[in-house]
Amino acid sequence: METPPSLDRSWPRPSRPWALAMRWHDLLFMHWPIEPAALKGKVPAELEIDRFDGSAWIAVVPFRMTAVRPRLVPPLPWLSAFPELNVRTYITRDGKPGVWFLSLDAARSLAVRAARATFHLPYFHAAMSCRERDGRIDYSSERIHPGARPAAFAARYRPTGPTFAARPYTLERFLTARSCLYSQSPDGRLWRGEIDHPPWPLQPAEADVSRNTMLAAHGLPTPSTAPLLHFARRLDVVAWRIQQLA
Repeated sequence: METPPSLDRSWPRPSRPWALAMRWHDLLFMHWPIEPAALKGKVPAELEIDRFDGSAWIAVVPFRMTAVRPRLVPPLPWLSAFPELNVRTYITRDGKPGVWFLSLDAARSLAVRAARATFHLPYFHAAMSCRERDGRIDYSSERIHPGARPAAFAARYRPTGPTFAARPYTLERFLTARSCLYSQSPDGRLWRGEIDHPPWPLQPAEADVSRNTMLAAHGLPTPSTAPLLHFARRLDVVAWRIQQLA
């Protein structure tokens, strides 16, 4: 699987071959504005927290993955498809806006171990389900990772309008046009991982959230406002091996 150059990228794709391909399905963006000071100690000081109209943003993002595979390797049915749930915010380093993950929960323990070792990302094993019923996505997650802080999420959600591409200089573009991720290895070194995909096929959405302790698990306050919601049915993604930052 190869993706065309993304219209969202503000710098060229890496010239070296990508290392990992995947497909994201039935994704819900749940975004809230947050005071940048609330993220102190949760993002390395060497990374600049991105703001839109003065606010930082935090997100809880449930979805499911399929066709996860290294380059030149076919997807494996028992390993390549599973739900995932992210808590993320947005940062910039060297003029490259990217994503900082506070946590990533996944339903495959082998994928959790591989991502921790290969990408230095804070993955956790969770008992999860994601299925469509009556036009809505039923999603649930309960963290079961040994020694990890408890965290859970359960919701029903669906798209409510036509697909659109985020326009330049809009909040939707700020939140989704991210062509890299940042991570930190246990020894404190910082890393950047390039990703690429077509522009997000966003739709407005609605969600009935019955449980959400994902932010509280990071010591973040429960938002007092309703989240900004967007849905994406499918996105094909490729990722490159991470590289250490100077």
